[in-house]
Amino acid sequence: MYIPAHFAIKHTQDLHAIIRAHPLGALVTLGPEGLDANHIPFELDASQGEQGLLTAHVARANPVWGQCQGSVDVLVIFRGNQSYISPNWYPSKHETHRQVPTWNYEVVHVHGRLTVMDEEKFVRGVVARLTREHEVNEPRPWKMGDSPPDYIDGMLRAIVGIEIEIKRIEGKAKLSQNRENRDRLNAADVLLTHGNDDLARAMRNAK
Repeated sequence: MYIPAHFAIKHTQDLHAIIRAHPLGALVTLGPEGLDANHIPFELDASQGEQGLLTAHVARANPVWGQCQGSVDVLVIFRGNQSYISPNWYPSKHETHRQVPTWNYEVVHVHGRLTVMDEEKFVRGVVARLTREHEVNEPRPWKMGDSPPDYIDGMLRAIVGIEIEIKRIEGKAKLSQNRENRDRLNAADVLLTHGNDDLARAMRNAK
């Protein structure tokens, strides 16, 4: 990924924060028919390895896990906040008319080694943890125990676990850091009026 220095995310904890806030990753693999991408919710364990560990599950019917036997190199892309930015949102545009449209965004690329984990205990743990994390704000959080055991057992047999040891992680936060402060801050204010609070906050905090 092309990352100009002023857009680079330099701290691992900031990269991990984007993954946790936007856990649906695009798993890119190289199969017999070329490049393939699968969109999968991941769990990040930052305490494992030097840069962290990703775990997830895929449908047993999905050929991707059969194509990744052994340890294989993969890429996972996590896209964070994003939006179109109009040049009209920059005060300097109205003075010089020397601005053009752009797109602001946050993205993280994880390069790692994928290992298939086709064990019931592993898969059950992945599902349980993902469920707890994403049900936490529900009035009555769903848990696997809410369903009959034979139903859950059948559903677990229909999926396969994967884990990805992170070997390299890089990120890009294109947040108008290369513009005048007044342009960046005013564009953030406009995003607030559009309801894009998260990107507006990121732009306000950009350095």
